[in-house]
Amino acid sequence: MPPSIPPALRGRRGRFIALALPVGLAGSFVVLPFTAQAAPSPDAVIAEVYGGGGNSGATLTSDFIELGNSGDGPFDLTGWSVQYLSGAPTQSSKWQVTEITGAIPAGGSYLVEEAKGTGGDTALPTPDATGAIAMSASSGTIALVHSTAPLTCVTAADCAADGSIKDLVGFGTALVRETSPATGAGNTTSVARNGALADTDNNSTDFVGGTPSPRNSGGTGGGGEPSPTPSPTDTTPGELRIHDIQGATRISPQAGNTVTNVPGVVTAVRSTGSSRGFWFQDTTPDKDPATSEGVFVFTGSATPLVRVGDSVLVSAKVTEYYPGGASAGGQSVTELTGPTTTVLSSSNAVPAAELIDSKTLAESYAPKVQGLNIEPLTLKPAKFAMDWLESREGTLVRIGDSRVVGASNSYGETWITTKPKQNPTPRGGTIYTSYNDVNSGRLLVASLTGDSLAANVGDTLAGLTAGPLDFANYGGYNIQATVMGKVTSGGLKPEVAKKAKSDELSVATYNVENLDPTDPQAKFDRLAEGVVTNLATPDILSLEEIQDNNGAKDDGTVAADQTLAQFIEAIKKAGGPTYDWRSVDPTDKADGGEPGGNIRNVLLFNPKRVSFVDRPGGDATTGVKVVTSGKHGKDISLSASPGRINPTSDAWKSSRKPLVGEFTFRGEQVFVIGNHFNSKGGDQPVHGRFQPPTLSSETQRLAQSKEVHNFVAGLLLKDMKAKVVVLGDMNDYQFSKPLTALTKGKVLTDLINTLPENERYSYVYDGNSQTLDHILVSPAIKKPGYDVVHINSEFSDQTSDHDPQVVTIR
Repeated sequence: MPPSIPPALRGRRGRFIALALPVGLAGSFVVLPFTAQAAPSPDAVIAEVYGGGGNSGATLTSDFIELGNSGDGPFDLTGWSVQYLSGAPTQSSKWQVTEITGAIPAGGSYLVEEAKGTGGDTALPTPDATGAIAMSASSGTIALVHSTAPLTCVTAADCAADGSIKDLVGFGTALVRETSPATGAGNTTSVARNGALADTDNNSTDFVGGTPSPRNSGGTGGGGEPSPTPSPTDTTPGELRIHDIQGATRISPQAGNTVTNVPGVVTAVRSTGSSRGFWFQDTTPDKDPATSEGVFVFTGSATPLVRVGDSVLVSAKVTEYYPGGASAGGQSVTELTGPTTTVLSSSNAVPAAELIDSKTLAESYAPKVQGLNIEPLTLKPAKFAMDWLESREGTLVRIGDSRVVGASNSYGETWITTKPKQNPTPRGGTIYTSYNDVNSGRLLVASLTGDSLAANVGDTLAGLTAGPLDFANYGGYNIQATVMGKVTSGGLKPEVAKKAKSDELSVATYNVENLDPTDPQAKFDRLAEGVVTNLATPDILSLEEIQDNNGAKDDGTVAADQTLAQFIEAIKKAGGPTYDWRSVDPTDKADGGEPGGNIRNVLLFNPKRVSFVDRPGGDATTGVKVVTSGKHGKDISLSASPGRINPTSDAWKSSRKPLVGEFTFRGEQVFVIGNHFNSKGGDQPVHGRFQPPTLSSETQRLAQSKEVHNFVAGLLLKDMKAKVVVLGDMNDYQFSKPLTALTKGKVLTDLINTLPENERYSYVYDGNSQTLDHILVSPAIKKPGYDVVHINSEFSDQTSDHDPQVVTIR
C-alpha cells in the first residue's frame, strides 16, 4: 500500500538538539514585522533539536540541541544534562549523556553541539556545551535532565514518571515522547518550538519542522549561517535572475551559493504545514525553454508575510531539497532558503499561467541512462515529459477540462490525465501496460487553498485549475492549485459479480487493508457488504492483511480470532452466510506489515457449500508438503491443512507466508493457496532521478514466486489433474519477472491476462490503473469464469485500496 502524504504536510527532515529561546526567524522580511502569538513557557525547555548535521544535503556540520528560557532570570544548569535515546528503544537501550554547565540567560538560549558528520560546510555558532552524541536525523528522543546519571526509562509512561526529567521531546516515530512525536525532522530540517517556547506537553503540537536555527547564550546564530541582509533602501536587482538560478539541468548551477536581490513577482503562498514559503516568478523570461522562470522560497515554520502580486527582491542561499531524503531516489527541488525579502510594490499582475494540454507533454516520459542519475543531463522539454515539467518547476501552469484517472484521497490530491487518448480504460482510467509505457500525461493536482475534492476515476475536473508546478516524493510533479476546477461526475458505479451457479465453485481474493477490531465497525460493515453484494458471497474467500486481535498494539498478541469473528458476524448481518475460517498464526513480528499488527493470510469458506479438509501439523514454522497414498500412490493430500509453504526460507523474511488449504466441493478435491508477497517499498520511483528506476524489492518477490511455483509444480508432478487455485496480493504486475517465474512452464495461468488489455487492473496508484492482485489456476481447471470486481480503487470513498477478484470453476 503505497502511502500518500500531501506536500504541505510532508515534513523536512534534519538532526539537531537545541535548548533555546529563539529571538528571530530563520529568514528576514524587510517590510513587515512578525509577532509570535503562543503563550510563553515558565522557564527552561528544549527549544530545538537537529540530528542531520553533516548528513547528505545538510549545510550545518554538526547535530545540536538548543535550550530556551522564557523566565525572568537566568536558569542555572549546574548538575544538569541533555540525554538522547533512539527512536525505537528496547529494554537494553541506553540513554547517551552530555553534561551541561553554566546558565540559560533570561529570555535567551543555550546551545549544545553534538556529533559532527562528514558533510556540510557551515559550523554552528560557538556552543555553550559540547558532546559527541550521533543523533538520528529522523527519529529519536531528547531529555533535559536534572542529573548527570543516564536515565533508565525506555517507555513513555516510565519517563513521564521520572521526576528528574524537566522536559522531553520525541521526534519522527519516537516511541518515547510527550503525547505524540514532533514531525518534520530530517537531514536539512530541525524541529523547533515557536518564539514564545509554548509547552503543552504534546510534542507534535509544540514543535514544527523547519530550517535549523541554532543560537547560543550570547545570542549568536539563528539561521545556521549569516544571511545577506540588504537594507530597506537597497532596491537594486542583483545580477542573477531566476532562470540563472534554475539552469538547464535538474541541479542549479548556483547550488550552495548565496544570491542577492533576485527579482520577481509572488505567484502563490504556502502558509500552513512544515514546508511554508512562497513561489515567485520572473516577468522577463529568457529564451531558453530548458530554464524555469519560477522558484520556491522556503521559510520553514514561519508564515510568509508576502502576498500574491507583490514585486519582491529575495536574497537567500540556493539549495537542492530532496523531498523524502536523497536516499529515496526522487528528484530535488531548487529552493531559496534563509531568505531576506524586500517588497517593492503590491497588487502587480502575475505572469500568465502556461497551458498544459494533450500536446504539451511528450509521449516519452523520461530519458534512460541505464539506471544512472539523470541530474547532469541538459533538459530536453520537447522530447521527455519529465524534462518539460522540470523546466517549469516553480512556474504557474494551468489545465482545462481533464479526466480524473486517480480518485481524490484524504490529503486533497487528485490525479488527472492531460492526454485523454493515452491508454484509456473502459471506466475512465489510464492502464499501465509495461515498464516502458508509464503514461506521460498523468499529473497530480493538490489544493494549496484547502479545497477538498471527492472525484472518482472517470469524472472530469472541469474549468480552470491553475497554480505553481511543484515536486514531491509522493507523486512527483504536481500542480499546487490556487484555482481549482469543479468536479463533473462520470457516473462510475461499483461493479457486482455474477453469482455462481449451484455446480460452480467460486473462489475470491480480497486485501482488506489492515483489518482489526480497533477499526470502526463501519469498515467491517462496508467490507461485508462488498463480500455479500459485490462478490456475491463466494464459496472460498482468501483474505490478505487480517491483523491480530488488537491491531498495531505491539504486546505479543498474534491470534486473530476476534478480528475474524467480528468480520464474519458483519457478513452475516449483511445477508451473507456464516463463514468458517482457517489460518496459521504467525510468529510475532516475523511477517512484516504494520508494526505490531502481525498481518496474515486467511481462508474463509461457506461450510454449506464447500468442506475444508483439516489435517493437523500446520504451524508458523513447519512447511507443508504434498504426500501420496492409495493404490500406486496416485492419491495426493497435504501433510498439514492449513499449512504454510517453506516458512523458514529467506524468501519469506519479514513477509507473509503462503497459506495452503485442501477443500472438497461436490466430491472433488481443490487446493487453494493464499498469498501476500512483499511490498514494492524501497523501489526507486518512476518519477525519480534514476532512470529507469531500480526495482530492489523485486528480488524478494522473485524468490517468493519460485517457492510457490516449485510447490505447485511438485504437486502437479504427483497429480497432473489436480485443481489448484493460487491467488492473492502478489504486489507486482502481470508483465513482471515474479509473475513470469510463477507461471513458468505453464504450471499456472494468470487469469488477468485473459481480460482485454485495458481491463487488466485491480489497483490505482499515481493515476495508473495496474494489477497487483492475481488469480492463477492449474491446467486442470478448464474455462474458468473470471472477473476483477471494481468497488474500491477507482473511488474516493473506498473501503480498501484494492479491488477483489473472483473465479468460478465448473
